[in-house]
Amino acid sequence: MSLFVFGYGSLLYKPVPHYVNCYPGFIKGFARRFAQSSSDHRGTVENPGRVCTIVHSDEWAMYAASHPCGKGDAFPEDDQVWGVVYEIAPEHSSEIKAYLDDREKNGYSEERIHVYGADSKVAYENVLIYVGRLDNPAFVGPQPIDELAMLIATHEGPSGTNKDYLYQLAEHVRRICPESTDHYLETLLAHVKHFEKAGHVPPSEQNS
Repeated sequence: MSLFVFGYGSLLYKPVPHYVNCYPGFIKGFARRFAQSSSDHRGTVENPGRVCTIVHSDEWAMYAASHPCGKGDAFPEDDQVWGVVYEIAPEHSSEIKAYLDDREKNGYSEERIHVYGADSKVAYENVLIYVGRLDNPAFVGPQPIDELAMLIATHEGPSGTNKDYLYQLAEHVRRICPESTDHYLETLLAHVKHFEKAGHVPPSEQNS
């Protein structure tokens, strides 16, 4: 049986191995946020970076409303997240599932969801996705956008700089389709670019 996986973060520009097809689409009821601490990819144990996760929209809204740094954390598309569905051939399904379980072990839980096409109709069912839970140890919650941008602009881990993760993610989300712009990502990116332009941090390789 083929495995279908929804990518919304680094999987957009680092696809899973052995995929035979990929399809653009979006999911409903989720918000994409840089609210996950990363000590193994885009930061270190001493200086953890931030990577994006998706959180159920209603959970995020309630959490942000009660959090000191949650004020103003609302964007137009907060109930849907654009990404890509990867179809994995049956002979590699178990292998890729194990690979993803290990890859997403730092604070993610798996769910099965529907993915919608550009016509807003269900295009794929029972699609595997890794979701950040509010009670997982790596979840850090909302943060003032300028503070978050400075953290992303200055941190680095085994997988590279935190800001290049953001640059690549925003670029690949834009490429999905004309409707796929993520205003949260674009706002965060604009703040990082501001710090670079002001000379607070070196320019990103993705922006050179």
